[in-house]
Amino acid sequence: MNRITQCLHGRGTVSAVTRSRHAAVSDVPGGHLAYRETAGPVVFWNITNRCNLSCSHCYGGSGPGTGKDAELTTAEAFDLIDDLAGLGVPVLLFTGGEPLLREDFFDLAAHAVSAGIRTALSTNGTLITAGIARKIRDAGIGYVGISLDGARPETHNRFRGDTEAFSRAIEAFTHCSDAGIRCGVRVTLTRENAGELADLIDLSNRIGASRFCLYWLVPSGRGLDSYERLQLDRDQAQTALEVMFRKAQEIEPERMEFLTVDAPQDCVSTLALMERENSPDRDAARSLIASLKGGCSAGVRVADIDPSGNIWPCQFARDPAFLVGNVRLRRFSETWSDPENAVLGMFRRKTTLLAGKCRECGFLDICGGGCRVRAFAATGEFSGTDPFCFVDETGREKQS
Repeated sequence: MNRITQCLHGRGTVSAVTRSRHAAVSDVPGGHLAYRETAGPVVFWNITNRCNLSCSHCYGGSGPGTGKDAELTTAEAFDLIDDLAGLGVPVLLFTGGEPLLREDFFDLAAHAVSAGIRTALSTNGTLITAGIARKIRDAGIGYVGISLDGARPETHNRFRGDTEAFSRAIEAFTHCSDAGIRCGVRVTLTRENAGELADLIDLSNRIGASRFCLYWLVPSGRGLDSYERLQLDRDQAQTALEVMFRKAQEIEPERMEFLTVDAPQDCVSTLALMERENSPDRDAARSLIASLKGGCSAGVRVADIDPSGNIWPCQFARDPAFLVGNVRLRRFSETWSDPENAVLGMFRRKTTLLAGKCRECGFLDICGGGCRVRAFAATGEFSGTDPFCFVDETGREKQS
């Protein structure tokens, strides 16, 4: 993650992060969990592949008509939650498909909370009525991320394949706000919506989003089929990063947090912009970024579990070559702690395996080699170059 807001206000964050490194999970603010050194991973749990929408960029290929036969049973899910609690995972994020379609979702969420795990929900928002929002609150969900892929209804609806997706997502924010639930916006930026980024941020601010999380397209699921058509080029990506940077300067950090996901090299752009403006927070920002020890969290601080119990390094690393294990065959905690697991070992020592320009890059210590999923999709090699990297071999940003 490229935590733009924390970088821009880094001087007040460094000491707090230092205190959080070895503190109990319950004592650590949510924004500092990524910096802890002793916690289990943040777990993204795709509890179902069922979905009421069929989005063009879905990394899981979910949609209407998807069955539930392979899903973990409620009993298996409870056992998994208890295992994750014993491991000390700081956050369990329920996602899908559309997680609200799983009939026992609220039971799973309440069980996780009772086990002492912080919980979050990632949803398309279309199923959140006033009553559902209250049930989310009562289940103890601490945060809801709602997908919004355009500032205009027609843009979002085209992505989501539903003419009412935009209006229902906006209504979901109102319902969650009325129920006292903290919400944020999740957007996957592509060539089709990049021009609306500034307007989308302004809309998110108006509807009360406390977080604006920008995802870049990753070649996974239906995102693989549309990757070449939808992925941004260098100039478009840099423009988007500058928009995020400016908006993070304009909007109070207490009101909205800005971050980007799936491209650790984004931190290079953030640092360059801070350097160009002689920001007083630039040294603290580099310290914060460097404390993550290598950018991408996959297989280190993040894990993904799919509906049938397969374990992956992250939610986008779904190629068979990246299969870590299955919770039906071996407990997650045992697999995660196994020093002999080949896939986890590969991700955890990725910087020693890199080839090409990443190996000599001056920003390798803070970027860690970008996204290995993109590199593998483009080159067929885990060690290859992330094609979405716009930093040259000497560690300088490429110029247009």
